[in-house]
Amino acid sequence: MSLTPEDVVTKQFQHVRFKEGFDPDEVDDFLDEIVVEWRKTIEENEQLKARVAELESGGAAAPAPAESAPAEAAVEAPAEEPAAAEEPVAEVAATGAGVTSTASSAAGIIARAERLHDEHVAEGEAKAKQLVGDAETKAAGIVSAAEAKQREISQKLDTERKSLEGRITELRQFERDYRQQLRGYFEQKLADLDAPESGSGSTPVSTIGL
Repeated sequence: MSLTPEDVVTKQFQHVRFKEGFDPDEVDDFLDEIVVEWRKTIEENEQLKARVAELESGGAAAPAPAESAPAEAAVEAPAEEPAAAEEPVAEVAATGAGVTSTASSAAGIIARAERLHDEHVAEGEAKAKQLVGDAETKAAGIVSAAEAKQREISQKLDTERKSLEGRITELRQFERDYRQQLRGYFEQKLADLDAPESGSGSTPVSTIGL
């Protein structure tokens, strides 16, 4: 199916997100310019085709009057008509070639725009994949570092916990020993108080201070 200016006007491209590419407004403006030039080319081509058809129909009808003309006029006419007819035909051929070249240029521009669009889309996709890969690698590094830090903190806390538990055990043992020593001391003092003093019966009351 041949491509028409209406196909370019009605063409809808899929919008992409988070990817690099052309500015949609600039692409639309450029395609509008292509459509305008393309329509001009088509119109000129149609005019040239009509001109060629007109010249061909005029060339086919020209020999009819020549048949009724005198023999000398019939001999002279062919000598002048080819030169006169060749100029418009050559001009039409040259113009037709220009129209074909313009149409080819427009098609080439469209193909180049589509190729550049595809290249930018592919580049954007590759860039997005690279960014995602870098982000995943960075996230994995952060998680690994956090896990290592957590293990270090856990080991440090476990060491401090064991140290505190050992200190608490020492303090409890010290408390038990101190209580035992203190109990023994008071028991000894009470025993000394309960024991009768030696020779207290022979001591005069006056010496006691009564």
